[in-house]
Amino acid sequence: YGMTKSSQLALCRGMAELTKGTQVTVNTVLPGPTRSEGIVDFLKSVSPHAKDAAEAEAEFFRVHRSSSLLQRLIDPAEIAHLVAYLASPLSAATNGAALRVEGGLLRSIV
Repeated sequence: YGMTKSSQLALCRGMAELTKGTQVTVNTVLPGPTRSEGIVDFLKSVSPHAKDAAEAEAEFFRVHRSSSLLQRLIDPAEIAHLVAYLASPLSAATNGAALRVEGGLLRSIV
């Protein structure tokens, strides 16, 4: 996990440097645990005593992802909102950045 995230950061920065002065920006989005098809089965597998999906999710974050500030899965639309910002003129000064949309799960990327 750490190796792939670090690679993403290095690739983003390198590509951003290649586009210096072109008004093209390069950034990377680092999503966290995201609600997707199949996640309910995974959550139930790590929380076998949970009564339903919501309880399994709550237990997963309490036991396995206690550092998450959000304490829930991220909705894909929440990631899309950040991507929409990055694709808009509003982010013109955001370049070479690693933007986390992970609910405060990680204290540091380093």
